[in-house]
Amino acid sequence: MSKVPLTARGAEKLREELNHLKYEERPRIIEAIAEAREHGDLKENAEYHAAREQQSFVEGRIKDIEGKLSNAQIIDVTTMPNNGRVIFGATVELVDVDTEDQLTYRIVGEDEADIKQGLLSVQSPFARALIGKDEGDIAAVEAPGGTRELEIVKVRYEG
Repeated sequence: MSKVPLTARGAEKLREELNHLKYEERPRIIEAIAEAREHGDLKENAEYHAAREQQSFVEGRIKDIEGKLSNAQIIDVTTMPNNGRVIFGATVELVDVDTEDQLTYRIVGEDEADIKQGLLSVQSPFARALIGKDEGDIAAVEAPGGTRELEIVKVRYEG
C-alpha cells in the first residue's frame, strides 16, 4: 500500500484520538457491557445491545486510525526551507483577482481536511491548482461557478 501524506499536527491529533479510544472509551464500554449483563436476559436488554454497538464502532475506529498511522508519511513542513513555494502542509494566503476576497488555506492530508477551518485536502482540485506555485503567481482554479483566478500573496511553513 502506498504512503499517504499527513502533517505532523494531523498525526498528533490521530494519536490523541487513538489514546482516548483505547484508554478511556474502550474500558468505559467494557464496564457498561459487564453492567448490562448483570441485568439478566441479553435478548431484550437494550443497554447491552447499545454498548455492544458502541464497542463495535470504537474497535472499528481504532483499527482505522492504526491503519492510517501505519500508512502515513508524516511531513513536518517546519523543517522545509521556506522558499515561497506552495507545498503539502503550507499555509497559503490568497486574494481572488476578481472579487478581491482574501482567503487562507492550509494544504493537509485527506483525513485532516476541514474546509470550514481552512484545512484543504491535498487531493482537492483547489489544492492541486496551488501546489508548485510561488508567491506572486496566479493560480487558475476550476470551481463549480467557473474558473477563479487566485493570486498567491504569502506562503507560510508553520507547525
